[in-house]
Amino acid sequence: MKDNKAFNEMMVHVPLCTHKEASKVLVIGTASEDLKAQAQKHSYSTVEFGDSSLLTSKNEKDIDVIILTDVNLDELLLANIERILSDDGLISFATSAFSRDEKQLKKDLLLVGTKFWIAMPFKFGHSTSILASKKYHPTADLILQRSDFIDDLNYYSSEIHNASFVFPASEHRELTGIAKR
Repeated sequence: MKDNKAFNEMMVHVPLCTHKEASKVLVIGTASEDLKAQAQKHSYSTVEFGDSSLLTSKNEKDIDVIILTDVNLDELLLANIERILSDDGLISFATSAFSRDEKQLKKDLLLVGTKFWIAMPFKFGHSTSILASKKYHPTADLILQRSDFIDDLNYYSSEIHNASFVFPASEHRELTGIAKR
């Protein structure tokens, strides 16, 4: 589990500042106290923390945002997510950086691309994650009235949010047709 402020802030604020009204949020995987504190900054959301078994106990189409911190996404996990995620829901999860494991990044994008209209990688610090959404675009639908007013941040900002989705030209070309923008 990454225990750094950039990871905690980006994994929480990118999806929660993208979804219009994320009232029910699940964080699956290890959650540091700082990550929990970041989630609590979104007072309009009810946030639950747990492991992947939490996915099987939820009602269908009842969750707005799912954040996977250190859980590897596979077809079975994605099927459980698909069952409980609302029709306008989104997920965010850590993946491999293009420079470290290009094949894993592409594999993760292709997997979520089967269930989501939008599947975009974003990078920050030394981490790479993917935001996959059924409705909201992470840069076009960024809610500035929310993202600009989060207090006591060390890394996340509206500008960092948008910039994290920009990749070097060669990586952008390699991901064209795989990432769903």
